[in-house]
Amino acid sequence: MKKTMYVDSILVKGEWKTKQVMTIEDGSILDIVDSSDEESKKLESEYVKGIHERITGTVIPGYVDTQVNGGGGVMFNHAPTLESVNIIADAHAQFGTTSLFPTLITDDFATICSAADAISQAIRLNHPSIMGVHFEGPHLSVAKKGVHKAAHIRSISDEELAVYTRKDLGQVIVTVAPENVSPEVIQTLVKENVIVALGHSNAPYEVVQRALNAGATGFTHLFNAMSPLTSREPGMVGAALLSDGICGLIVDHQHLHKKSAELACKVKGEKGIMLVTDAMAHVGGTEDTVAFFDTNITRTKTSTGEKLTTPDGTLAGSCLDMHSALVNCVNDLGVTLKSASVMASTTASYFTRSLDTIGQLVPGAAANFVELDDKLNLKAVWQRGVNIQK
Repeated sequence: MKKTMYVDSILVKGEWKTKQVMTIEDGSILDIVDSSDEESKKLESEYVKGIHERITGTVIPGYVDTQVNGGGGVMFNHAPTLESVNIIADAHAQFGTTSLFPTLITDDFATICSAADAISQAIRLNHPSIMGVHFEGPHLSVAKKGVHKAAHIRSISDEELAVYTRKDLGQVIVTVAPENVSPEVIQTLVKENVIVALGHSNAPYEVVQRALNAGATGFTHLFNAMSPLTSREPGMVGAALLSDGICGLIVDHQHLHKKSAELACKVKGEKGIMLVTDAMAHVGGTEDTVAFFDTNITRTKTSTGEKLTTPDGTLAGSCLDMHSALVNCVNDLGVTLKSASVMASTTASYFTRSLDTIGQLVPGAAANFVELDDKLNLKAVWQRGVNIQK
């Protein structure tokens, strides 16, 4: 079924266009073309008659989040099932995230297998939001574990390699610490089409560089849980800023000082930064305290927003949604809406090798987009050509 929309302002391939006609068929964009004055009048008349739809706000691509631990009151680790995947996806979709990678943090092997099976089911059912899975650990550094459980941190086994290289999981991302995973193992993963990101690491610059040379292409939550940039040791932060790798960035004003986030955006540019949430169960949920393994995570308000911590004060993921991340970039980091949109959608789709299908508004891509008003409020979310907020 075809659907024609008259759009006042839309971001197409990183360029603003006005008075566009977008045609959608079977959930994908068929075409986006300029409307002549005559065509505009015709569409305006037909819109009034209820024949076509008109979008008066600003349209940008739906958000793509590569790091989603939970949502809607559910943590993926605690309930690695298809039902949980559905709940998490629905929770984030209301904030404009139309594509995501459920993220399993460090856990035992049985949980890894259950998570993989749940993602396989979602992929087989053609879930509109699920593009693959992100295994963040357990092959990390104990020194930079954050809230990951030290008891589960370990080297990669052959059995785990077999899970990560399954061909029924969509696109697989694995975060590793290069001091715990050899370049040879990284090469093996990359050859099997697994995207390797580096993070939760205390590795020096040279060790990080060897991992990049082996095929790692990204960094998980830049600055957080990684060896810092200092005068005599660039660390993982220095390697990330100097590399061509794409860096995830949590712009919730809790994980990073605003100026650190601004620096990262200036150094890496819109094509080197992808916004991520590192979201826990709190996003789209009502409870302030949620169980987390043998402890709990509580949401509290601070002078710079809301943050999540364990009882000992350790920062534990975020209650950030992708739309808020985009707004924070524009309002607080001096980033243009165009660049913020690229970082919230296009860069992640490039990183995950899905640029032809998500992350930008072009013919052939999924009709996933959000509509903003002039104050950047979220007016509507469209997924596969359907307004899911109606």
